[in-house]
Amino acid sequence: MYTLDSITFGEAMALFVAEEPGDLAAVERFTRRLAGAETNVAVGLARLGLRSGWVSRLGRDSFGRFVRASLAREGVDCSHVADDPHHPTGFMLKTKATDGSDPAIEYFRRGSAASHLSPLDFDERHFLGSRHMHATGIAPALSPSAMEFALHALEVMGRAGRTISFDPNLRPMLWPSTEVMVERINHLASKATWVLPGLREGLVLTGRAEPRDIAAFYLDRGAELVAVKLGVEGAYVRTPTLEALVPAVRVPRVVDTVGAGDGFAAGLISALLEGLPVEEAVMRGNRVGAFAIQVVGDMDGLPTRAQLDATVLA
Repeated sequence: MYTLDSITFGEAMALFVAEEPGDLAAVERFTRRLAGAETNVAVGLARLGLRSGWVSRLGRDSFGRFVRASLAREGVDCSHVADDPHHPTGFMLKTKATDGSDPAIEYFRRGSAASHLSPLDFDERHFLGSRHMHATGIAPALSPSAMEFALHALEVMGRAGRTISFDPNLRPMLWPSTEVMVERINHLASKATWVLPGLREGLVLTGRAEPRDIAAFYLDRGAELVAVKLGVEGAYVRTPTLEALVPAVRVPRVVDTVGAGDGFAAGLISALLEGLPVEEAVMRGNRVGAFAIQVVGDMDGLPTRAQLDATVLA
C-alpha cells in the first residue's frame, strides 16, 4: 500500500567543518559534509532499514549535485526534489568541536532554492504514499511560501490519518520575532501526532519549565505523544495513559552535540513505526542520539541497524 515508511521536507546544505579548532576566519582547511535537520532524520531512518524520502528544492549547482549524490548513497528517495535553475543551494561553516561544547556555525542560505519551496512543490500522491511524515520548525521559517508548504503538508497528512512527528528545532534568527516564532511553531505542532521539543525549546514555546507541564501543553492541543529531550538526563515521555523518564545513554566521549536531536527523532520514529512500546521507542531514540554525539559530522555517527543491534551502550 505504501511506497515509503517516512517522508520529510526541508533544506539541505553543504556543510564545511573546520579541520582545526579556532576562529573560522583563521581556519584554512575544511571537510565537506551534508547538513540539514530533516535530511539527518531521513538518513537516520534509511540506515535503520526504513524506506525514507525527502522533498525540497536544490540549486542547479555543484552543492545541489553533492546533496543529491550523498542522499542517493544513503538510499533516501529524492524523486520529488525540484531542480531550481534560478536559486542556489545553501551552505554553512562550522568550527571543530572536540570537547562536547556547541560549535560556532555560520549560515549562507538567504534566497536559497529551498527557501522558494511552496505548495506548488507538494505532490499529494507522493506524500500519501508514505505512512508517516516528519516535520521540523526550520523549513517553515525559511519563507512565507515554505510556511504554506509546511502547513499544507501537515493538514493533508493529518486528514489522511497518517502519523506526523514534529520537532520544533527552533532557529530564532530565521523568524521576524520570538512572538511570531512561538505562535507559528505551536500552530504547526498542534497538527502533529508526536511532538519532540527540547527542554529549553519547551520553555520558550510554552512558558513552562517542567517536562511534565510542557508535555501537557501539547497533549491538550491534540498530540498523542510528547517526548521532551533532556540532554544528559535522557528524555521525558508522556501520552494520555503513560509518563516516564527514560535515562540517557552514557558514551565514552562527547565530541559534537549537533545532530543529537535528529538522531533521537530517527530512533524514536523507527521504533514507533515498528510497533515497539513507547518507553522502548524513547530508549532507541536515546541510543541513536548517543551514536550521533561521538563524531564531528551531523549525520556521520548515525548507526545502521546492524551497528545499533551489535553495540551495547550503558
